[in-house]
Amino acid sequence: MQADTMPNYPGPLRLDAARSLFGMVALSDAAFTRDGPRADVEYRDLGLAVSTQWRIGERHIRAITPFDKETGWHWHDMTGHFNYVLRGWIRFRVAGIDSDVTVHAGACLSQPGGVPHNVVGRSDDLELIEINMPAVFGTQDLDSHSLDRA
Repeated sequence: MQADTMPNYPGPLRLDAARSLFGMVALSDAAFTRDGPRADVEYRDLGLAVSTQWRIGERHIRAITPFDKETGWHWHDMTGHFNYVLRGWIRFRVAGIDSDVTVHAGACLSQPGGVPHNVVGRSDDLELIEINMPAVFGTQDLDSHSLDRA
């Protein structure tokens, strides 16, 4: 975005007319849970879903056991999927990308929305922030025949 680009709406806005809600999740308020698809990690919701009226979800994910198998090829019914690695590393295979993609601490990966991928490795100390659009989405597993058509 260029510095001279104007906003998409007249402003400034009053709090009661804001385009998103005020919200904050303190470290002490959001416990890690195992309410996610993978048994080797735990999840902590960071509150963006409510603040953005379910347009964006954000969660802190951290490893709790050693990585023992790939996730398998799957895709998410979302328009945006971003992973910012806080600690360690994670390795993906992404349909249409010829080589593995390894994301190390300090790097952010924009995964193309809806494109099949497979988590093929990660460090035992992995921690990342996952941001997705929308906050609620479906995940579909793929077999090798489905992947050939993707």
